[in-house]
Amino acid sequence: MVEPVKIIDEGEDSVSIEWSDGIESNFAARRLRVACPCAGCINEWTGEKMLKDDSVPDDVKISHISVVGRYALNFHFSDGHETGIFSFRYLREIDGN
Repeated sequence: MVEPVKIIDEGEDSVSIEWSDGIESNFAARRLRVACPCAGCINEWTGEKMLKDDSVPDDVKISHISVVGRYALNFHFSDGHETGIFSFRYLREIDGN
């Protein structure tokens, strides 16, 4: 399992993660908001995406980042959304590295 060795808060617009295999990922705020895995954005039973991408403002910001245990991050977004738990595994998957 690849793990983060450094999480870099790049301000309101993005966050970067340096992984244990040397890869660095950068996630823009809107990209994270659109990819939110919470039950309000993804149907828990079917896996169907409920969130409409065009409902997320282009200028959405990251207001706050919290570490969840040793396995995830929680982002608080400027549109008031804050229920998504982004596991490190999920973050690596959506980065594509």
